[in-house]
Amino acid sequence: MRHNKKFNHLGRTASHRSAMLANMACSLIKHKRITTTLAKAKALKKYVEPLITKSKNDTTNSRRVVFSYLQDKYAVTELFKEIAVKVGDRPGGYTRIIKLGSRMSDAAPMAFIELVDYNENMAKVAKKATRTRRSKKNAAATPAVETPAAEAPAAEEAKAE
Repeated sequence: MRHNKKFNHLGRTASHRSAMLANMACSLIKHKRITTTLAKAKALKKYVEPLITKSKNDTTNSRRVVFSYLQDKYAVTELFKEIAVKVGDRPGGYTRIIKLGSRMSDAAPMAFIELVDYNENMAKVAKKATRTRRSKKNAAATPAVETPAAEAPAAEEAKAE
């Protein structure tokens, strides 16, 4: 029985799994987006989000803790200097998983995982204003713009004079 065993073992030994997740986390930090299987993307999300939260507090101890997980000083430097500054006000949810469909060879479900603040296309969609009922009251309060049809009779009167 699997009582109280919550994380996906991904069919690997513990050492292989931790090395794989560390390598994938370093790749995600360096490239901001990676393509992988859906199961690995979900496991990576649980692995890397606490590290990003830890990087918000730039102390020697937090750097050592993150380095013990990643084992790549360039990735740690990138995480603390660039990524932590950009996600400083975000309360969580630093990554996004988007499903891509099945892989051709073995039909494994594929997805890409990316850092949320680094995709400009999704940021533009998120800033789109939503329309509410109250906007109708505000629209009525603002002065209406004259239409070209209303301007046409005034132009004809000017020509007649």
